[in-house]
Amino acid sequence: MNSLGEPCVLKDRICTECGECDRCDLDPTKQCDNCCQCIETPKGDFAEIEIDDVLLNTEDKTSGNRHKGTNKYRVKRND
Repeated sequence: MNSLGEPCVLKDRICTECGECDRCDLDPTKQCDNCCQCIETPKGDFAEIEIDDVLLNTEDKTSGNRHKGTNKYRVKRND
């Protein structure tokens, strides 16, 4: 679970520590224990991953402020 104030991983909001992200997808009454039964395995020779967004680094490589807490990424959407 994220900490209070961080971005929510499920909804477009700030984390309220509701615990919804820690619930099992198959049985919402239990906490996720990473059993992986909810993950569908492919029925072929390979699996594919759909890419929604690509983050592009827009920071100047010679700026020297690489780790100062600023977000220098923008999202490239394929809409």
